[in-house]
Order: sequence, then structure tokens, then C-alpha cells
Amino acid sequence: MPDTLATPDAPPRPRRSLRRRVAIAVVSVVTVVVVIALVAAGFVVWTIQRSFPQQDGTVEAAGLTSEVTVHRDDLGVPTIVADSTHDLFFAQGYVHAQDRFWEMDFRRHVTSGRLSELFGASQLGTDAFLRTLGWRRIAEQEVTALDDRSRGYYDAYAEGVNAYLADHDGADVSLEYALLGLQNADYEIEPWTPADSVAWLKAMAWDLRTNVEEETERALLRSAYTPEQIAELYPAYPYDRNPVIVPTIAATGDATTDAARAGAPGIAWEEVDGVLEAVAALVGDAGEGIGSNSWVVSGALTESGLPLLANDPHLGASLPSVWHQVGLRCRTVTGACPFEVTGFGFAGMPGVIIGHNADIAWGFTNLTTDVTDLYVEAIEGDAYWRGGELVPLERRTEILRVAGGDDIELEIRATGHGPLVSGLTEDFTAIAEQPVEGAPGGEPAVSLQWTALEPGTTARALFALNTARDFAGFQAAAALFDVPAQNLVYADRAGNIGYQTPGRLPIRGAGDGSLPQPGWDPAYDWRGYIPSGELPMLYNPEAGYIVTANNAIVGESYPHELTVDWDHGWRAARIVDLIERTAAAKKLTADDMSAIQADQEFWMGTRLAVAYAGIEVDDAATRRALGLLADWDAQNLDRSPAAAYANVLWDELVQDLFSRRPDPAPVSGQDRLFTLVDRLLDDPGSSWWTNEQIGVAGRDEMLARAAEDASDRLTALQGEDPAQWRWGTLHALPLTHASFGTSGIAPIEALFNRGPVPVGGGTSVVDATGWTIGTGSFATVTVPSMRMTVDLADLDASRWNQLTGVSGHAFHPHYIDQVEAWQEGRQTPWPFTLDAVREAAAHTLALVPAD
Repeated sequence: MPDTLATPDAPPRPRRSLRRRVAIAVVSVVTVVVVIALVAAGFVVWTIQRSFPQQDGTVEAAGLTSEVTVHRDDLGVPTIVADSTHDLFFAQGYVHAQDRFWEMDFRRHVTSGRLSELFGASQLGTDAFLRTLGWRRIAEQEVTALDDRSRGYYDAYAEGVNAYLADHDGADVSLEYALLGLQNADYEIEPWTPADSVAWLKAMAWDLRTNVEEETERALLRSAYTPEQIAELYPAYPYDRNPVIVPTIAATGDATTDAARAGAPGIAWEEVDGVLEAVAALVGDAGEGIGSNSWVVSGALTESGLPLLANDPHLGASLPSVWHQVGLRCRTVTGACPFEVTGFGFAGMPGVIIGHNADIAWGFTNLTTDVTDLYVEAIEGDAYWRGGELVPLERRTEILRVAGGDDIELEIRATGHGPLVSGLTEDFTAIAEQPVEGAPGGEPAVSLQWTALEPGTTARALFALNTARDFAGFQAAAALFDVPAQNLVYADRAGNIGYQTPGRLPIRGAGDGSLPQPGWDPAYDWRGYIPSGELPMLYNPEAGYIVTANNAIVGESYPHELTVDWDHGWRAARIVDLIERTAAAKKLTADDMSAIQADQEFWMGTRLAVAYAGIEVDDAATRRALGLLADWDAQNLDRSPAAAYANVLWDELVQDLFSRRPDPAPVSGQDRLFTLVDRLLDDPGSSWWTNEQIGVAGRDEMLARAAEDASDRLTALQGEDPAQWRWGTLHALPLTHASFGTSGIAPIEALFNRGPVPVGGGTSVVDATGWTIGTGSFATVTVPSMRMTVDLADLDASRWNQLTGVSGHAFHPHYIDQVEAWQEGRQTPWPFTLDAVREAAAHTLALVPAD
């Protein structure tokens, strides 16, 4: 056969040049690299998006008894419509798992002290502390004590979560599981249980526990300061200028003196650094800015003739936000299926925490009453001294499982007051290490008594609140809401407004809770709890409004000691002022309520501007900086140069006064510092104005030094031109993912973290974006975690917003789609009636029973 591929007559093939061959090779390599990059990018996108929830169409779910409809608006907020309570809470569990299951799983590992099972031995210290407190054990006891109906709701919710998990695993549930698998490949998701839900209430109670930090601070100051100095540092609530919530109870009486509040049972202390850092980053830190605003205005003051209610809880900034918005509706409201409620809930919890139903609305703020006490115990072997006798310690052993490591055995000891916590955190340990006067013998240790360490009824209070129809039903629900202790405000469509103090509030013996007490002396024991009939309440007050902002609930004549550590009421005073001034000019509207929530007046800024009016400084740059204060309206606007300087000036002045000393005094609690510095400015002869460590003597000299240092500091941060200084940039909010956001691995952090977001406001400002003095940073750490304004005249005209978004999935459209509105103080429409919900629906999903 002839060779047809090469013949003698064929011309020779030209040889490719070296340059062309190299070019072809380069193109081939680049093509391969691009293809690999595209495949890799596609894989990453697929991995990220594979866990995004289905929002339209039909899904079969084993366990449902009839079809459930899930309408989602353009922010992804679900409204769930069902024929029965079982299916309603089943579907809420399913939807929460769709949107936020990693968050739920992470939280249950936190509350049960099992983070080491996720992340390894680095979390053992945190687990040991949380196991010692025993949140999960108490939650299990509370679940066991639930009535049948409430237990059925929790069971149905868990069934819904598990129905979702039955069809999704690993990265199909959330991107975080793909990353977790790189470190902990053996991790398997466990089924959800009712105790997983209830335990999160303990974490929220810890976040809102109030004065453990102040109690510790005062104790550790006693070695360096006299009782009189400590009393100056922790002044009493300024009843003469700031409001109380229930003024009808207030009356002139014999007030406990500040010096007496600084007293202690003969125990010596020294100052140390560190207060409960072990869990602050995980479940919230009861530190600077934690609190809330809520208020309600009666129809006598409103344009519609019916009440308006506003609420914005101040919590640690988190991504995703602590809140998940939801509507829960029985298709036909009956005694067997009574829910038509909407508002803010927690992923992992059935029901609505804050919101409204068809008849009433309610809001929460932290009660700030003292529900925790530290006791110094005298330990002798396996016993402790109590009332002159040795009593056996309560003991138990728990096993900590460690990913990639060996199990750890943890022994937990407790007295009749509570678990021994010294040895677990720096500050509690420091208290125990100090010499103790009057102890009967043995080794000192510190125990914690806290109302949340006893089984309670909050787990069923939420359902009672969701279905209450009038003030009597609201009060009955409040009576069940024992932990965390909250102020509850109320309004209804019949035109009534009200307030109720709920909670399990201790009656103390010899101590007032301001300092650790001697555990060996039963005289300092709690004597039970304040009877519900003696808790403060208001109903349709003559003033026509009720304001709560963590300020004092009652006056000094109230027969029970609630706390010595109220928020000092500057936010409350501003809100009252704005309501009264607006009401004097016109009838209030929902727009007015939302505008009050966005108010950024910095009271201390006004006070400093007045104080500096007569202060001379030599430095020209400092004079220019002080000139910013002259015409400033004291609003901490994000673009304000004056606000930037005023806050830096405040930080410098407070540190010069208190923390830049051989024995530093605490600079936490800016509301307290407002009161303290306000008084000192009127007392130029006070010894606090002399600080040898920084070389100043006298008020005017210290004021001048702080002004110059603030000018230099801000110049270094934002340039020499004061007109270009910006408070919002200085005070920006970093949006940090709760679990992977501080991993230390930049690419992983970049997947989940967002921001920083420039914001206005400040600490002890109505728009409460808290920051911490003395840290070298003005970054926002606590925020109005959500804002809502409920219009009882037209529930569909209400509005709401939360910090981030409904979704917990990084890169999902609803991951941070509410941040911009939050940043601007702009609330979005909040449809309630079924017609309005259907009209607003951007997606509709049918959950149907599986065959």
C-alpha cells in the first residue's frame, strides 16, 4: 500500500520557530492554569452556595401533619403559616436550621461546655468554666419540668430542625462545616434536642447578669483606696436629675450612704487585671454599653390616638446578629392554635422573644438588678465552714472530650451558695488569693450564687407572652419570666400602656451585694425572693408615657434593695426630654419614635464644652481643636469633627483622672463616669485632680493636659486638619464572625468578617454604640442589636431592623443586607396581617408531609 502521508514529491514541512513553540507552550500552561482556577473558583462558589436555603417550590418533610407555607419578604424574613402548633414550631425549627444551623450548633457547644469537641484543647479553659456553672444541666432540669403543651412546642421545634438535618450534612448545612472538617474531620452533627434550645437562655442571662464586674472591682480596690474614695468612684444613682421608671413608688427616705455601700465584712483585696474574659467573646460581655432602651407612649399623646412602642436592646456586636426575625401564624386562630405573632427571636429557640401579636406589643430592657453574689468560702479538705460547722462540699466529675486529644476529667465543687469559680478566671482567683480576716480556717475559695443557676420557668414564659391578649395575660407571662431579669413595657390596641418588673429578685441578708460576702456566715445568705405582688408595675400612668433605659426602677424608699449599680440614667433622661418636648409641640407619630432612637446627643460632650470655655492652652493646634466644641450641638454624628475630638478628649481626661496612677482605678461604666466627672468638675479642690504620676496638680492643669494630648492623638490618627476629623471612622464597627472571625488565619477571616462600618452615637447615648475607655481604640463593641417601632393603630405601619441580616450563610444576599439601614437608623416596613405578608412576599415555600 502506498504511503499517502509522505511522498517523494511532498514539500518539506516548515519547522516552527523556537519563539512560536515557547509561545504555544506558555498559552497552553496559562490555559491549564485558568481552567484549574475556574474549576477551583467554581468549586469554592459551589461549596459556599450549596448550603443556601431553598426559598421557593415544595419540600417534603417527614413529621409534618399538613402543609405549611413559608413566605419570605425581600429581606428574607420568613412568616410561617400552619394549621397546628405542632406544624408551626416544626416549620420554625426547619427554617432556623435553613438560615442559621451553624450558629445554633456552635451555641449549644458553648452552653454545654463542649467547645473542645469542635476546636480542640485551646478551648478547655472556657469549657471548664461553663461546665462548672452547669448551664446545660439546669436546662435539662427545666425541660423536664415543662408542662405538656410547652414541651410539645419544644419537641416539635426539635423535630423540624432534625428533619432539615436528615437531608443535609456537613457543608450542605453551612460553609463553616467545610472549614471545620479541615481541622476536625471526625465531627458529626448531632440531632437537636429541647435542652439545646433552653440552654441558650442561660447564655443570654449571663450576658445580662449586671454587677459581678462592679462587685469584683470594688473588692480589689480596697487595698489601695479608702471606703470614702471607693464611694466617690461608685456614686449613687443621681435621683435628683435623672428619672426612675416607676416614680409613684419613689418617696423621700433614709438613703444608704455611699460610704456604707463601699463597706465590706473585713476582707482585704488587691487589684488585678482581667474580668471574665473566658466567655465574654462567646456569649457576650456585660461590659461597656450593654443595656437597652424601650418606651411606650399612650394614645393621649399620639396622632393616631393609640399607643406607640419602641425598643432597641443593646448587646455585643455579632455576625450574624443575635436576632432572627420571624412571623408565626396559625392559619385559623383558635384555642388549640392561638399564635399570630411576629418579632425577634433567637435561632435555636421556638417562639418570639420581642414583638407583637394582633392585640398587644411588648419590649424588653435589662432590669440591671443585682442577681449575682460572690462569696468567699473557707474550704477545709472536702468540706467548707458554714455557721461554725464543717459541711461536705457538693462534688461531681465531668469528662471533657477534646478533638484531636485525650479526654480530660474535670472535678467540679460547690457550696450551698453555688459552684466554686476561683481557679477558673483571673479576677475570681485573685479574690481567693488575698488574706481573709475573720475566716474560721482552711483555704479561701470564691463561689458564685446566681438566680440562673436554679431551674426556672422562662422557657414557657415566651409562649405565654406570645399569646397574651391583655395586661392581665401580659402580667401572668411576666411572672414566669424569671431569668434574665428584664423590664417589660406593654401596649395594646385597646389603648392601654403598662410596665411590669418580672424576675427572680433576691432578698439579701446582711449584705447589699456590692462586695463579696463571707460564705461561712449565714447572716449574709439570701432570704428568698421578692414576692411578685411587691414588684414594681405601672398601668396607664398620668404622664402618658413610660421610659426604661436601665435606669433606676424605683426611688430610695422602696423596701427591697434591688442594686447599687443602676445605669445612671442619662439615656433615660434624654428620651424623656425628647418625648416631652415633642409632645408639647405636636402629637407623636411612629416617625418621631424612630427619630428618638436615632438621637446621638453626647451629654458629656456638652459638659466638657462648658468646662473648657475658661481653659487656656498654649498650643495652637489644641486651641483649634477646642474651637470645634464652641458651636457643636453635641450630636455624635459619624461625620462630625467635633464629636471625634470630644470623645478622644473624654478618653484622655478619664484616664488622667483614674487609670494613669500607680494604683489604677477602673474606668468601666461611662454612665457612672458621667456622674463622677460631672461632680468633680464642680469641685476643683478634689484630690482626684492631682496625679503625680503624670505630673499635674489641679483641675485646670489636668483639663489643659487632656486637651493637648487629645489633639496630638487625633492628629496622629486622622491628620493635622481638624475639619477632616471624623468620629464615624474612629468609632467604626467591625463585623466579626462569632466563631471563625478571630481564627488568626486571614483568608478564613476574610470569608466571614465584614466591615468596619463607620457609625455615630456612643456610650450612654440614646443611639448606644458603646466603646471602651482606655483600650487605645474607639471601635464600637456594643450596639442597638435591633430597633423596632410598633404602631398599635396600624400594625402593618410598624417598622423594624436588625444589625446584620436573617441569614447566617456568608455571601448569602441576606447575610448583611440590613447593615446599611441599621447604620443610617432607618427602619424597614414590617408587614403583619396575612394580606400584607402575601403582598410583600418575594418567595414562597411549601413544606408538605412526606409520604
